[in-house]
Amino acid sequence: MPQSRVSGQPIAATQPDVDPQLQQERDYVGRLYARLDELRAEKTEQLDKVRRSVSAGSHQNRSERDAFATLYEDRLAQLNAVDDRLVFGRLDLDDGEARYIGRIGLSTEDLQRLMVDWRAPEAGTFYQATVFERQGVRRRRHLMLQGRTVKGLEDDVLDTELLDESDQLQGEGALLAALNSKRTGQMGDIVGTIQAEQDRIIRSELRGTLVVQGGPGTGKTAVALHRAAYLLYTHRERLKSAGVLLVGPSNSFMRYIERVLPSLGETGVVMTSVGQLMPGINAIPERDPDVARIKGDLRMADVVKAAVANKQRVPQTEQRLTVESNTLTLTPKQMRRARDRARATGKPHNEARATFVKILLRELTDQLTEKIEESGRGNNADRSYLAEEVRTSKEVRVAINLGWMPTSPAKLINDLLTKPGRLDAAAGQLTDDERRLLRRDAEAPWTEADVALIDEAAELLGDLDVSGGRDQAAQEAERQRNIANAERAIENVNPSLADSGVDGTLRAEELAEHNEVPEVRFTAAERAVNDRSWAYGHIVVDEAQELSAMQWRLLMRRCPMKSFTVVGDIAQASSAAGATSWNQALEPFLDDRWRVEELTVNYRTPTQIAEAAVRMANAAGLDISAPKAVREGRWDPVVDRVGPEPAALTDGLLDAVPEELELLDGGLLAVITDDARVAALRRELRQVYGRRVGSGSGGYEQDIVVISAQEAKGLEFDGVIIVEPAELLVSTGGKVGDLYVAMTRPTQRLRLLAGSDIPAGIEVPAAVE
Repeated sequence: MPQSRVSGQPIAATQPDVDPQLQQERDYVGRLYARLDELRAEKTEQLDKVRRSVSAGSHQNRSERDAFATLYEDRLAQLNAVDDRLVFGRLDLDDGEARYIGRIGLSTEDLQRLMVDWRAPEAGTFYQATVFERQGVRRRRHLMLQGRTVKGLEDDVLDTELLDESDQLQGEGALLAALNSKRTGQMGDIVGTIQAEQDRIIRSELRGTLVVQGGPGTGKTAVALHRAAYLLYTHRERLKSAGVLLVGPSNSFMRYIERVLPSLGETGVVMTSVGQLMPGINAIPERDPDVARIKGDLRMADVVKAAVANKQRVPQTEQRLTVESNTLTLTPKQMRRARDRARATGKPHNEARATFVKILLRELTDQLTEKIEESGRGNNADRSYLAEEVRTSKEVRVAINLGWMPTSPAKLINDLLTKPGRLDAAAGQLTDDERRLLRRDAEAPWTEADVALIDEAAELLGDLDVSGGRDQAAQEAERQRNIANAERAIENVNPSLADSGVDGTLRAEELAEHNEVPEVRFTAAERAVNDRSWAYGHIVVDEAQELSAMQWRLLMRRCPMKSFTVVGDIAQASSAAGATSWNQALEPFLDDRWRVEELTVNYRTPTQIAEAAVRMANAAGLDISAPKAVREGRWDPVVDRVGPEPAALTDGLLDAVPEELELLDGGLLAVITDDARVAALRRELRQVYGRRVGSGSGGYEQDIVVISAQEAKGLEFDGVIIVEPAELLVSTGGKVGDLYVAMTRPTQRLRLLAGSDIPAGIEVPAAVE
């Protein structure tokens, strides 16, 4: 096997009684980690050098230093993130090459390749080669690392000639080892065990919108994350400046997956939940399904548009305005003409207001000028002060604001939903019952369904400059003052500069820029997070079946190129505003310009549990194509029936938890129930288990987690106890999505605790004798 050496790097010491092939891999992996440490030290030194450099020279010099600092910081973050399981595979090829596959690419100082990035085209055969289509691969070797040490090897022999070798290694399959490992409360990447159908989707072309349909346990989320990393690697020039946005169903889900992309070599993806798509707002779930359905309907776009238009009002009668003891008249005709001309600009409401104001101020100033000239008062030579008197008149400001009121998106939607008169005036297409359901308290927190409405308002309103442009003017005036001060400073030192022969080499603008407080520089991802109008190069949407039409409308604005990876399972939809088919979700925005790829293998859920979930869904009238489970579990689902008394469920849960913890032997146990029961059950369990009990707000690393089915979307646990499963159907209006989601979260054990009826299909019918 060809050996690549790293000059001056230590080699792992040979251990006695270690298989020669295992020792060989340990030696090579030691070289890879030595090179990783070299690169870290190099980038740290380069970054320290840039940070120590004084802030001198031209503005261009400082910009270049900032750019280098950002470059080194990004590279260092990448090198630090890939330490765990840096390398996971090796390909032995027909031409004798041994090609190592890892999280990033590594080369020696003289550019000899040590390891190939898993996203590179040369690494594709690691996932795609089979016995029937070897693609030049004789053997695929999986390296199992613990820390920086290779603990085991697993070989897939594709060339039958190798089967005669006496030193062939065998062991538990890498995939099954990963599937059977205990959950940690944080999602792990699957970069070392990506399967062929997953790899094909991950590496599919960037064009248009790709829908990845997959049942529970098929690795949809993992595919979505790996695809985001792959696209950024493969289309770096196109996506680096525009960025990639990844949208998940909840804040809990985002915390669950937050470590995956850095471990894959990417630190620049913007990750957010649907409740945080509007900068500055952290929304909670919409609990009332009827309200969620209405707010998610596309009719709400027309309601918001009408609410904005209602901020542009023409009074029915003339208005008398007093300016410096002069009475001016503002007519409905003048207001209407100014409004129409402002609307004709095509600008958003707040920006078009400048045209409205400018026209009316000019007409009122002309009126005032005529009155003063007719009376013979004032200075005939200079009338410029009259415009300022009109602009600063309180009565004029009130009249103009009433005709075209500036407002913020959040205030517009809050007024719309809290003031019945505003809603009635804007929402004529909604029924009385629908308008009644939309009413909310002024102090109520924003919900995920509200975010799309606020974003719609922001699109129509534009920026709100409460200073009327004065802030920008003040900034420009400050800049001119700085330049003037710089000019005077240069004049003072001119004699010295002339004596030195450098007179004229320093410009006032450069000196002013040098003395300015340096602007904080952000990466594209950091800028995008705080910019609602940012246009992304690609968007990945997980659990996409839950999105309403209004939420899709929001996302389409975020990516004008309509470049999406849409990931989900229609069978798991539980939101009242969600779609019943991908065509229903996407056709209003994309017509037929999207394609579907389906994941068909369930890697997470044992066969017995997967079959019970499918029987339940089918019995409830949901026709689903269940993905095939790759493994049998050790346990069948357990159904506990307890008494109808209120305390029976709690007592049954307290009896069941210690049994499950013992069987799971250190695994992560989730208690999933209707949202109304979560807090009470969590309190009961904490009285017994204390801090071992976590919650949906970041407690997934505890032994026991108590969450709702909505919070459980996209997550997985070693064991699951579902408390009162029938309630999960009732709370979603009979939709089976929540119960189907809850039943398919475990990797090992499922237990259902019921005080009422067990939903049909879960239990296997008794055999007829």
